[in-house]
Amino acid sequence: MIADQLLRSSISIGVNIVEAKSSSSRRDFIKFYEIALKSANESKYWFGLLRDATEAKKEEITPLLNELEEISKMLGASLLTLKNKRL
Repeated sequence: MIADQLLRSSISIGVNIVEAKSSSSRRDFIKFYEIALKSANESKYWFGLLRDATEAKKEEITPLLNELEEISKMLGASLLTLKNKRL
């Protein structure tokens, strides 16, 4: 179950960024970035659970969690910029 959820949420990050690039309005662009950020945060949750609640190798999961944290920060910063330009 964890693997399925992790796969779904991780794929959703990229899918929503691609959708944003082909969106027809700024509002839709922002909406897809927001969904991508939520998916990144969900993926961090699943990776954390996988690391802490299973026999998975922590040394392999921790770098992935760190990368997801960076992705979340980039998406968050992009959203702040996009929303501030809208005002």
